[in-house]
Amino acid sequence: MTEADRPALSVPEAADLARRVLDEVEKAVVGKREALMQVLAAVLAKGHVLLEDYPGLGKTLAARSLAQALGIDFARAQFTPDLLPADLTGSFIYDQREAVFEFRRGPLFTGLLLADEINRTPPKTQAALLEAMQERQITVEGETFRLPAPFHVLATANPIEYEGTFPLPEAQLDRFLLRVSFGYPTAHEEYDVLARRVARRQEEVELDQITDAPGLLAMQAAVETVVVDESVGRYCVELAVATRHHPDVLTGASPRGSLGLVLAARAFALLRGRDYVVPEDVKAVARPVLAHRITVKPELWMSDASGRRVVDAVLGQVPTPATRDVRR
Repeated sequence: MTEADRPALSVPEAADLARRVLDEVEKAVVGKREALMQVLAAVLAKGHVLLEDYPGLGKTLAARSLAQALGIDFARAQFTPDLLPADLTGSFIYDQREAVFEFRRGPLFTGLLLADEINRTPPKTQAALLEAMQERQITVEGETFRLPAPFHVLATANPIEYEGTFPLPEAQLDRFLLRVSFGYPTAHEEYDVLARRVARRQEEVELDQITDAPGLLAMQAAVETVVVDESVGRYCVELAVATRHHPDVLTGASPRGSLGLVLAARAFALLRGRDYVVPEDVKAVARPVLAHRITVKPELWMSDASGRRVVDAVLGQVPTPATRDVRR
C-alpha cells in the first residue's frame, strides 16, 4: 500500500481509535492501562517493546490481544537454546519438482512478532533480529527481503531466572524503543481476572478487531504530525546527556535515547488527544525509554543502583521547560 492509498487520520481521530484499541485490550488484560498505553505508544511510534517482568503477569496475553485489536498478523516464536537464525528469518529450500531453491519465509514476516523469552536463545540467534528491527528487512544468503509494514517486535524476558539464559547485548537492548513492566495486580484486579474467567466459561478471550494494518499505518502517520517545540526537544537531549554524567553510570543513553524520547513522547501526546508535546509527555515515557539504555558501574552491583534510579535522579535534576514555551 502506497502513502496515497492510506486513509488519512487527524490527531483527534487517531486518538479516539487508539482509545478504542486500549479499551478492547483491557477486556483481556485487567488493570494495566498505563503499561498498555506505553506499549501502544511504542507501536504508534514505529518502535519495538521489551516486556520484562515475572511469569504469569499477562505479557504474552497483552501481545496477542494487541495484535487482535489492531487487526494485524501475529506470530509467536518461542526462543530456546537450540533456536537457529533460520528458524526466524526463513531459509532457502530445494524444490525437487522445479529444480530450484525456494525461499520459505519464517515468523519474522508478520505484523507483530512475539519473541517469547528472548533471553533464552544464544546471541547468534538474538542477532538475527537486529537487521529486522532496525532496517525492516532481512538478508539470507546475500539476498535481501523486505518485511511487511507495519512490523513490530514485542519481546518478553524473565528478570529473575538466569540459569540457561543469555543476557541481551547492549546493541540489541538499544533497538527496543521501550522496556515495560506490568507488575503485580492489586487484590481487586486479581479477583476481577478470576471473575471474568469464570463468567466467560472458556480460556480464550474473544476480542473485536478495532482497526487493521492500513488503519495502524494511518495512526502512525498522524503521530508524525504531532508538534515538538524546540524547548521540549532540548529537554529530551538534556535528559539523555545527564545520564552520561551521573556518578553511578558506566555508559549513559546514546543519541538514540534522546530520539526515542521524542518519538515516544509524540505518540503519548496523541494518546492524550493532543497534537503537540508537553514536558509531562516526556516524563511519562522517560523511564521505559532510557532505563534499559544505561549501564551502571559494575562495582555497584550489590547496591540499589539501577538505570531506573538514574533516570529518576536526572528527572529531578534537569530543569523542566515552562509549559507556556510549548503551547502552539
